[in-house]
Amino acid sequence: MLLDRFLLASRGFEHHLRAVPPDGWHAPTPCPEWDVRALVNHMTRGNLNYVGLLRGATREEFLALREEDALGDDPVAAFTGSVRACAAAFAGEGALDRVIDYPLGKLTGRRALAVRTTDSTVHTWDLARALGADETLDPGLVAWIDEDYDAIFAGLALNSRVFAGPPPVAPGASRQDRLLTRFGRDPRRGGRPAR
Repeated sequence: MLLDRFLLASRGFEHHLRAVPPDGWHAPTPCPEWDVRALVNHMTRGNLNYVGLLRGATREEFLALREEDALGDDPVAAFTGSVRACAAAFAGEGALDRVIDYPLGKLTGRRALAVRTTDSTVHTWDLARALGADETLDPGLVAWIDEDYDAIFAGLALNSRVFAGPPPVAPGASRQDRLLTRFGRDPRRGGRPAR
């Protein structure tokens, strides 16, 4: 079920990725440090780095590779390949129970996949916003993240460098907007996001 959620979130990101126009790679995103290409690289490199963690990589190795280019000349193929590799790694025997050296704290593969799925979902909104596309996230993913947020992130060293402070929640905000606000986004204007 958790792996299915990761694949669902990844398909949402891929949907927008395939719609990036030739002149859209340098468009700004809600992530202040990243244009569209940098955001897509973050997602692609992130998937590959999680594979590394499951294979015994350290947090230092994860962070050292974080900004390294993983897209080459075909960002779509690079991203979809990274999703397949990440899914295969988490589907491996014992992977969900393995303790990994995640940069924000040690956690099981199961929780790491939940964090990865959450990151993929929220960054799908970032990409949609950057492209001026439909920003609606899968309501099932939104509900799951909203309901399980505390369990997903319990004990992790969340800080302002990784998670921006949330802006005020607008009166009458939707569940998606409330969730995005929790991750430092302001759905009305773009806001500063979680990293």
